[in-house]
Amino acid sequence: MNSFRGRDFLRMTDFSREEVLVLLNLAAELKSGKTTVRCEQVLGLLFKKASTRTRVSFSVAMYQMGGQVIDLNTNLTQVSRGEPAVDTARVLDRYLDVLAIRTYEQQEVDTFASAANIPVINALTDLEHPCQVLADLLTVQEEFGTLEDVTLTYIGDGNNVAHSLLLGCALVGMNVRVASPEGYRPEPDIVAQAQAIAGDRTQVLVTHDPTLAAKDSQVLYTDVWASMGQESEAENRMPLFQPYQINDQLLGVADDKAIVLHCLPAHREEEITEAVLEGSQSRIWDEAENRLHAQKALLALLLGVS
Repeated sequence: MNSFRGRDFLRMTDFSREEVLVLLNLAAELKSGKTTVRCEQVLGLLFKKASTRTRVSFSVAMYQMGGQVIDLNTNLTQVSRGEPAVDTARVLDRYLDVLAIRTYEQQEVDTFASAANIPVINALTDLEHPCQVLADLLTVQEEFGTLEDVTLTYIGDGNNVAHSLLLGCALVGMNVRVASPEGYRPEPDIVAQAQAIAGDRTQVLVTHDPTLAAKDSQVLYTDVWASMGQESEAENRMPLFQPYQINDQLLGVADDKAIVLHCLPAHREEEITEAVLEGSQSRIWDEAENRLHAQKALLALLLGVS
């Protein structure tokens, strides 16, 4: 456990397979109440993007451990007036014990991490959403009792969530498939990295065919068709993405015991139908709850508390 202390979590690949499994096991123990952790440290939240689950789950996790949270509203700090990230990072390093950042450019969290000695957590960038995928993996592990050889299929925009799923699934020994329209596939460098991690052990597939990707899959996963910052593209994307909706027909080609995940917020009847989202195979609300437990485990490990 001491190997985590003081480290940053900026990308899924910042942790090894073994470390991800240690974190997930701790999260499961925290959720069950078998283990508790206590701390008196302070978490800062520096969010430039709107947030519900990430903001609340990080805050509740810290409060439940006995720590404190400072919400660094960018509109009320010098960040909004153009203070360089490196200067802000150096100052926050003197006040805080850990910092979670939700922003646009991956370079910004990298800059904070290089300038500050405290752990810096990527709470979402346009490139990756690793904290979400920790909760996703925890949910899959709860459902199937294992991660190895489980197949997860992501349907939709090849965005930050798709990137972290590709890397996270490859790390833990899951098969991962992504079905996206032409022009909206995941970044080739991320796909190549996932394939290198998976090697010959598991499958990493990127395709334009959602039916092929979903066939016999144990997990179907989706996200909004236009992420934050892309709202102006939503109308033009709609006809391109319509064949990539998770509905009863697509669920029907998956494994009989398949579950459905969505990182939320959901646009019902767009990327997912109401019937599937509220159906018996949905684990979306368990997945949302697991943000709390996975992030509590992450904070405890990075802070070195028990």
